[in-house]
Amino acid sequence: MENRDHLLQYTIPQLLRWRVETSGGKTALREKDFGRWISYTWDQYYEFTRKAGLGLKQIGFGKDDKVAIISDNIPELLYVAIGAQALGGVSAGIYQTSLPDEIGQILEFLDISIVFCSDQEQVDKVVEVRDRIPKVKKVIYEDPRGMRSYQSDDWFMDIEDLYKLGAEAHKQSPDLFDTLISEGFPDDVCHLCLTSGTTGLPKGAMLTHRNYINMGLQLTEVDPLDPTDEYVSFLPFAWIGEQMNSFGVAMATGIAINFPESVETAMSDLKEIGPHFMFGAPRIYETIRSQIWLKMDESYWLNKLLYNYFMEIGEKAANYRMTGKPLPVMLRFQAWIGKQMMFRPLVNQIGFLRLRRAYTGGAALGPELFTFYQALGVNLKQIYGQTEIVGIAYMHRDGDVRPDTVGKPLPRTECRISEKGEILSRSDSVTSGYYKQPEKTAELIEDGWLHSGDAGYIDENGHLVVIDRVSDVMHNNKGEMFSPMFIENRLKFSPYIKEAVVFGDQKEYVATLINVDPIVVGKWAEDRGISFSTFMDLSAKPEVAELIRVEVGKINRNAEKKHFKIHRFAILYKLLDVDDGELTKTGKIRRKFVREKYRDLYEALYDKTVTEKEVEAFYQYQDGQTATVKTKLLFYTTEENQ
Repeated sequence: MENRDHLLQYTIPQLLRWRVETSGGKTALREKDFGRWISYTWDQYYEFTRKAGLGLKQIGFGKDDKVAIISDNIPELLYVAIGAQALGGVSAGIYQTSLPDEIGQILEFLDISIVFCSDQEQVDKVVEVRDRIPKVKKVIYEDPRGMRSYQSDDWFMDIEDLYKLGAEAHKQSPDLFDTLISEGFPDDVCHLCLTSGTTGLPKGAMLTHRNYINMGLQLTEVDPLDPTDEYVSFLPFAWIGEQMNSFGVAMATGIAINFPESVETAMSDLKEIGPHFMFGAPRIYETIRSQIWLKMDESYWLNKLLYNYFMEIGEKAANYRMTGKPLPVMLRFQAWIGKQMMFRPLVNQIGFLRLRRAYTGGAALGPELFTFYQALGVNLKQIYGQTEIVGIAYMHRDGDVRPDTVGKPLPRTECRISEKGEILSRSDSVTSGYYKQPEKTAELIEDGWLHSGDAGYIDENGHLVVIDRVSDVMHNNKGEMFSPMFIENRLKFSPYIKEAVVFGDQKEYVATLINVDPIVVGKWAEDRGISFSTFMDLSAKPEVAELIRVEVGKINRNAEKKHFKIHRFAILYKLLDVDDGELTKTGKIRRKFVREKYRDLYEALYDKTVTEKEVEAFYQYQDGQTATVKTKLLFYTTEENQ
């Protein structure tokens, strides 16, 4: 591969300008609007970024100022972010699902002066906390629908008006934007990326141009991408997982970024594009797998028979491919037949036919899920990192996929394990620290080494094995150590279990609260004539409890150690939710929060005399209305522990 080290000398806006010089007429971005895909070349990408950047300058935005982006995935968020960076400013992403109170706290803490929103829904949230964000000078919106009542207030601005200001400024000073871009340095902070916030409100990691570009270069050093490759942008921009592709990988390689029409149509739009690489949180792959299982369950008997037969063949072949071993002749032939007859059409239906590599990160993935996708012919690989090192620092290599590890360090990334077992990393992608939190920065970085907060070790193959958060690793009352996350991931491989929260620290045994999968379990219940009205009703069915007891029993039988086994469980009456504070924006469990919120259920899990409990379920709907419903929760002991 050609040496691309010179790209590390650029800022993101400078790299955008270089892309224009080298491949200006090639498609850089594509968005679906009203059912039609619209393409933008690198020339147009730069032109819109220039208009946005100079427009921001005209309304008083300058060096070190900060713009917040609360938006669905649309090209405009890149125009505004990189336009701000070209002025020496800093962008910051906020999750579209954030509530007004949280948005107000973040805007004030990050000293935001300009807010960009995609539509009225996001603008209304900002309006709700307007009196708490005096530093915000202007709110820019992309979609004018529903904004008529705000048009008389100059606090609001249509992005088209911003473009007009920028175009006029360029007309008066044709060299101004180019000059501003040239004044940037690779080690300037360009973006404040919010951490996942497992322990409270998120912190703002200060990431530089070099941080992003280095990650993009090192990732594609291991897994090269062609400039003609396609990527579909459907992850929230506020998550580092999306920024590392739109800022880092796309700029480093010149691939095209595709924006779906909406969040709801993302997976169907993905099928139309057929991306060459994909990155997603485990929940995405778990959902797709559940959908595949559901379709096969509804299929006719011969199709089921062939699927089960070739899946067994595929799993055997996957074990060879993942370890880089050549397939025996007969197995290779059987796997080829299975691919042509069964898996190729199936993979095409989910939009993965052109996929050369798929990555998962943000949380651990069960080993069985890797084998499942590899059996289908989807090259799914684990990555590991964190916001503070631009998302990826470790990854599997082709032919060296070990499901119980997260792979080896990227090129130019160092790894060591501290005396207390914490994973430490060092590279050019490590953040310069947390915004306005020097004491937290000092805890995070020591002599250039990033403290991950995760416990792990390097195995005999040089792969990194992540055990759990250092703070989450538990010990039972006998002092025996176990990882709740490891057990949770084993549970979630069951198609019937969507989420699980494991407890047992300083306790006699392991216990868990379980969310059943409403789609798969709902179909299972319908097939057996079990009627139900709501998720709460479905979760309380004794037949469902017996189904889950069998699934938990399977996990227990495969447990490596006796103290890993689950003794008691209860099926929760509601799905764990981000809006209720039970999950982070990236789908990680906020374990301490869940334990406190459901303390009475947690205590009942450890009182064997309790078999049922009356609870009040509190619901808050999207329109703000609330409701309280009384229900009965049952507690179960696994068969081997009765």
